[in-house]
Amino acid sequence: MTTHHTSEMAAEATPRYTVFQGHSQLLQADRPAVLRLLQDHDQQSGASAAQPLWVFDDHSGMRLDLDWRSELAATPADAEAAAPRSVGRPKLGVVAREVTLLPRHWEWLNRQSGGASATLRRLVEQARNAHAEQDAIRAATEASYRFMSEMAGDLPHFEEASRALFARQADAFVLHTATWPADVRSYLQQLSQPLWPAQD
Repeated sequence: MTTHHTSEMAAEATPRYTVFQGHSQLLQADRPAVLRLLQDHDQQSGASAAQPLWVFDDHSGMRLDLDWRSELAATPADAEAAAPRSVGRPKLGVVAREVTLLPRHWEWLNRQSGGASATLRRLVEQARNAHAEQDAIRAATEASYRFMSEMAGDLPHFEEASRALFARQADAFVLHTATWPADVRSYLQQLSQPLWPAQD
């Protein structure tokens, strides 16, 4: 449990992306490297009908539309100036947002050690730890299905594989995706890994 929670936090802290051309995986890297690949592809293909590149977020499985022209044109100073400023204590990364509670909730929070904000942060962390495995399974299911819908919607046994995914039937999922392109299956295995029992 602890190892999985730590790896999940690391994944959130360092976003990574995977680039496909058709059913072939070209690159898995951070955002700057992906943007440079998109730039090279566009400049080399020019006006030709080259097969487009699709970028997927490794955390959510969502297909992204990245604009390398605007992002790579920005200087480091521009990027720093455009970066959102957090409100609160910068060292802790505290962000101020509105929370709506009933009066009795505020009264209880204000009586707790450290005050309302500290108590809310503590309660959120406790809830995250208590539901970490369940949250990881739900996120992996959603990410896998997003990717499948984009890349495998027209492949054989897509409906059967989808049902196996949501039912967490590992053997059936492997069976129904067995004829899919290798790179699609490999990335799908990465996204869906938290769903399946660990193999000894």
